[in-house]
Amino acid sequence: MHTTSLHLVLITGMSGSGKSVALAALEDLGFYCVDNLPPELLKPFMALDQNQQARRVAVAMDVRSADALPGLPGRLQALRESQDRPLSITSIFLDATTDTLVRRFSETRRAHPLSVSRGATGDPQSALIEAIERERELLAELRDQSLVLDTSLARPTQLRQQLQDLVGPEARPLTLVFESFAFKRGIPMDADFVFDVRMLPNPHYEPELKPLTGRDAPVVAYLSARDEVGRMQEQITGFLQAWLPSMVRDHRSYVTVALGCTGGQHRSVYLAEALAKHFEDHWTVRVRHRESDHWPRSGQH
Repeated sequence: MHTTSLHLVLITGMSGSGKSVALAALEDLGFYCVDNLPPELLKPFMALDQNQQARRVAVAMDVRSADALPGLPGRLQALRESQDRPLSITSIFLDATTDTLVRRFSETRRAHPLSVSRGATGDPQSALIEAIERERELLAELRDQSLVLDTSLARPTQLRQQLQDLVGPEARPLTLVFESFAFKRGIPMDADFVFDVRMLPNPHYEPELKPLTGRDAPVVAYLSARDEVGRMQEQITGFLQAWLPSMVRDHRSYVTVALGCTGGQHRSVYLAEALAKHFEDHWTVRVRHRESDHWPRSGQH
């Protein structure tokens, strides 16, 4: 009987959401990667590894196997029961907004996997949107059972870092991500918790603070001196301290706390940094500032 463990990462998600980038990143992390494996072949494929030592395997599946995807959870359970060594499975679903997916397909001039099979006619963009929405319906149940990563505004390097945090050599039972964002650009699709901090005092209206960010000392001093900002931080901290242990017991490995303000430059950035500093002694913590590419040049680090 084998005593070495086996780690399977299952990559699924919307067409055009970045599965190829994800597989390349996992390959760099030492995973043996297979793209577009039909769900019916998952168990036979994994059986080929039975005589190997500790392995890290990543498999990508998508809507091209739509008819078999509903039975995937059952196949994963059967796979666990058939292994004679410890098996951990991380299921990751890559998602993006419909507008983002339409833009990506338009830029690459690729056909959506469902557009041909449905025989869509008429306006090409309308047909593409119809195919994307149909894909969302087909994958909805699988999405609900997976860890969702929103790639709408993520660069390939950012997606690689997220995967490193999740399954890299130093990965821990739970990674806590604090992400600042601007409501005017939409709520992150992978957020587990969303806190609206737009009611807090806004440094944007202070001329000397407007070009800075929530990581700059003058903005930090301005916000940390406001009682309502302190209360907001204390209440979010209390909420997370109360519920994070339960999420760990529920086998959650990645929790994203999104903090939004109007421009994603001052208040949300300050709170994301402050909360990360508070929790870093007890959890693996990461900070993302989604709008950093749009900050004024003088406010970037």
